[in-house]
This record gives sequence, C-alpha cells and structure tokens, in this order.
Amino acid sequence: MRIAVVALGKIGLPLAVQYAEKGHEVIGVDVNPAVVEAVNAGREPFPGEALLAERLAALNPVTGSGALRATTDYAQAVPGADAVVVVVPLFVDDDTWEPDFALMDAATTSLAEHLTPATLVSYETTLPVGTLRGRFKPMIERISGLREGADFHLVFSPERVLTGRVFADLRRYPKLVGGLDEAGTRAGIAFYESVLDFDPRPDLPRPNGVWDMGTAEAAEMAKLAETTYRDVNIGLANQFAVYADRAGFDIERIIEACNSQPYSHIHRPGIAVGGHCIPVYPRLYLSTDPDASVVRTARAFNATMPAYAVGRAERVLGSLTGLRAVVLGASYRGGVKETAFSGVFPTVEALRAAGAEALVHDPMYADDELAAFGWTPYHLGEQVDLAIVQADHPDYRGLTPADLPGVRLLLDGRRATDPARWAGVPRLTIGGGE
Repeated sequence: MRIAVVALGKIGLPLAVQYAEKGHEVIGVDVNPAVVEAVNAGREPFPGEALLAERLAALNPVTGSGALRATTDYAQAVPGADAVVVVVPLFVDDDTWEPDFALMDAATTSLAEHLTPATLVSYETTLPVGTLRGRFKPMIERISGLREGADFHLVFSPERVLTGRVFADLRRYPKLVGGLDEAGTRAGIAFYESVLDFDPRPDLPRPNGVWDMGTAEAAEMAKLAETTYRDVNIGLANQFAVYADRAGFDIERIIEACNSQPYSHIHRPGIAVGGHCIPVYPRLYLSTDPDASVVRTARAFNATMPAYAVGRAERVLGSLTGLRAVVLGASYRGGVKETAFSGVFPTVEALRAAGAEALVHDPMYADDELAAFGWTPYHLGEQVDLAIVQADHPDYRGLTPADLPGVRLLLDGRRATDPARWAGVPRLTIGGGE
C-alpha cells in the first residue's frame, strides 16, 4: 500500500516507521521543515523513543531502503494514497476546558483538498465522542467533493501507546477500530491487520489484534474512558494521600494492602498528573458530557497537587520568602524529555507565589533549554534550601544531601529518591504521613 501519515510527532513518526517496515510505501507530512529534513536524512528529530533511531535509519531514502520519506506538502503525500493516518495534536483550552480544533481542522482541510477516491482515512488523535461523524466527515466531503462510504472510508482508531515505548505498545495492546458504517469498519480492520503485529495475550477476553468497536463513537469513547479512568483513579489516590498526611500514616502501605486482592486497583498519588493524555482527555470527555461530576472533581483535585506540595514545604520551613528552591524534573515523567502539562509549571508558579526563588533541574535538558521556558537552571552541588522532586528520573534515585548543599527539606513528590540516603535531612512524600 501507499500510506500517508499526517504529523510526524512522537506517535506519528514511529507509526510511519512501523508501516514502512511492514513493506508499505510511506510518506509522512509535517508542517515543521526541520522534522522533515531529519526524517529524510534518517535522523530521529527527538530523543527518547526506544529503537526509533536505528529503525528510522534503515528506512530513509539516502542510505536505507527508501520505504519512508517525509514532506511538508500534502500534494506529494495524499493523492493516490490507499490510506491516510492522521495523528495531529488536539489541544484543550486551559480556561474553558473546550477542545481547540485549530490544528486538526487545518490538517483535515489540507488532506481533503488532495483526497482521491478509494482512500481510507483514519484518525488516531483522541477526539470527543461524535467528532469524526459530526465534524470531520462533513468537512472532508465539502472540501473534497467526495462522499464518505461511496468514494472514501473514514474510521477512528485511537493511538494507545506511551512515548518511549511505542513499538512495544503497538504489539501489546489491541487496536480498536470503529467506522461510520460497516464497510468502513471492515476497511479499517483490514488496513490495521496489514500494518501491525500483535503479541499473544492470554489475559484478554479475546485474541489480541484488531478489535471491531462497531462504530466510530464507540472507539472514541473507549479511548476517553480508559484515560479518564486513570485520572479519576489518581484523583482518588491523591485524596487518600492528603488525608494520610493529616492522619499520620503512609498511604503507600495502604495501597499495597488494598491492591493485594483482585478487586482493588488504586493508582499511586503524586505531585502532578502530566503528559499529553491524562490531563487532557477527561476534559475532552467533559466537553460532550458536562454533567460528569466525578470526572470534573477528580480533574480539578489533581490540578491542586503542585500547590499542595509547596504548601507542605511551607508548613515545615515556615515562610519561603527569599529561599532558594529547586524543582527536580522538568519532564512530566521520568525518562522522557517532554514537558506537556508537566507539573513543573504549576510547581514553579506556586513557589514564586510563596516568595521563593524557583530553580529547575533536569538531567535531560540543557541550560539553554530550561532558560527558554523562563526558568533559572540549577546544577547539582549549588546551594539550595528546598528541593522538590517533580519527575521520577532514574538519576534522582541516588541523590543525597551532598548533591544539594544546604538543603533543609526534600519533598519527594514521586517517591523517586532513596530514603536511606537522607538520614539527618527532613524528607517528605505525598501521602507519607510524616
């Protein structure tokens, strides 16, 4: 097949590589010329994705097989394609919690302008329920002059992978597909069966592979439900953790005890819920189900955790005015160089509001990269009064007070440090009950 992948980001590029490795001709489209140049040179444009560098190098048009190339021009990628896979980001307004379709609409317009008959168009970007049928189908039909179901098929098949381990997750998790009619769903299933391989999963109720969700709306809801569940679960864990701090017991022991039987699956609390998915998708769900009070409450409560952590530090140290405080970890999670909705932003904001001098350290970021966010970079070995672990980078496991001279309090928001190394210096955790 000839496959076009729209947006070569941290999900789209590994997908393009996966499809090309299965023997298909793949053309990626991206608005960023630097990304296109890197892909065409066989270089990964971003670090941290396991196996991407070597697999991309083997496919590039210069020294590899040439099965994958990239362009900024939709006219070079979409016409004549058997399938177009869209992985363009969808953002949510921080104030209104409403989805911002600007990038998605622009990409949809561009692909529709060049769409030719007999093409399958699959959206993998997480969408509010009803978006494919109610928004993108009429948009594509109006611009292209083609009719969905007769001239082309439109399906929704949500990405379910985690950055850093995309290739492994593509094999591990069932691929969910839902179309606007039965023929579209069948076409989507046939496409994904030809581009993906799956690991055996005896734990699943049916064989691992491409799963028929029946409709696009069911597929849209499945992605929102699995991610919203995590946010609500973390919200409950955070609520328990805040109570544990007041009551004086360690919530970690409670969670381990509860999860020792099969009916309890309590997640871990922490200083923040970050990333492209968990903080965003509950709000996409709420955009079509505004009465979902449980979802709204959990999302709002999780957003308070960075300020809660800073407040705990204030209760121990007193006023933070004039103190040097370092936030350890700019990334939203350990081992990934990505700041999407990272807890670093509200943590720095809360420290500054409390009068502290807020510094930021992250082993994955250079000083100029941290400074570009408006932060003052911190280097281990420099004087500091307070340290707050925001990302569970492996590097932080071995931290000792000697790495943070003068530190009067470590607040480990991820339980990433070794408590045995902190004898003599107060160390707090979220829900530690200290």
